Amino acid sequence: MNRAMYKLTGWGDSSVVWHMAGVVGALRRHDDLEYAVRMSSVQGMEAAIVNGPVKWMFRRDRPLVVTEHAHYLRLPRTSSFPSGHASAAACAVVMLWEGAGPLERLGWTALGGAVAWSRVHVGVHHASDVLAGASIGVGLGLLARRFWPLR
Repeated sequence: MNRAMYKLTGWGDSSVVWHMAGVVGALRRHDDLEYAVRMSSVQGMEAAIVNGPVKWMFRRDRPLVVTEHAHYLRLPRTSSFPSGHASAAACAVVMLWEGAGPLERLGWTALGGAVAWSRVHVGVHHASDVLAGASIGVGLGLLARRFWPLR
């Protein structure tokens, strides 16, 4: 379980997993390049908002810094609140739900939740950071869907 959580947190770095999801979605939609561009663009905007002014406003300390980790972990340098990984995951899941069936939605939600919670597991976020980040991400995802809907 420990190894899986470190992997998940790594996949969330720079929203790699969500950019890949956009590519997979584009391929599933008969090479709809706009689908992938939309996902990556929205992830970029989400990151700029959350990891910039939002984190700057709160400047919350991270949990007690652990210097020894069981597996590789890129140590963050920004504020703990809110979690950028959780925000990106929730934003992506909201977008990936659009046009998806019930099983696919369940899968995306489970992956997004696991990536978000991995941040608490590896010790770089408080649970409240993850909940706040997920809330912000849902809001940003809904805004993106409203102003840049799928065709």
